[in-house]
Amino acid sequence: MSAFRPSSPKHHQLYAAWTDEALVRALQADDKLAFAEIYERYWEQLLGVAYRKLNSREAAEEVVQDLFAALWLKRHTHSIQTLHPYLLTAVKYRVIDVLKARLTQATYLERSRLQIVPEDHSTEETVAADDLSLALLDSLMQLPEHTREVFRLSRLEHQSVPEIAVRLNISRKTVEYHLTRALKVLRVSLRDFLALLLLYWW
Repeated sequence: MSAFRPSSPKHHQLYAAWTDEALVRALQADDKLAFAEIYERYWEQLLGVAYRKLNSREAAEEVVQDLFAALWLKRHTHSIQTLHPYLLTAVKYRVIDVLKARLTQATYLERSRLQIVPEDHSTEETVAADDLSLALLDSLMQLPEHTREVFRLSRLEHQSVPEIAVRLNISRKTVEYHLTRALKVLRVSLRDFLALLLLYWW
């Protein structure tokens, strides 16, 4: 993305003094230096947001690169009311797309390992059908494998605690422990998701 940087310190100082609103107007008028200033101003913050969710600098950089590429290519069609919230919301949805792809891959590998044949639509793909579920997937994917498996059997295959205990050859108390752990993560994620909605509702 070095090509997006201002061509001289003088230009950088000039555009650095501009408001976000002025930069957006200049961007829509094909001003490459205005675009470079937007990049300089928000690249690091957006990278941090993506990295905290994806735990991979390479994946985070790719997400942010794609965001800025789309920002330039669609500069005439994007309706940007407020730049900073717009960019944060854009990076959030790109992160969700990556997490959805990860979940699809993880689900496939898990089914292959357990040799489970899908019987209906009560799967992670169905859970991931709406934005709220997608926002929760990140936290669920960070759980230990056993906790995630207990949650899947309980909530997605609708098995009881005794059934899960027999299937996984663990005690009922252990099943209840894993369920409690997973549900705590969900409650925290739900709270954060609702806060995010309030923050970026514009």
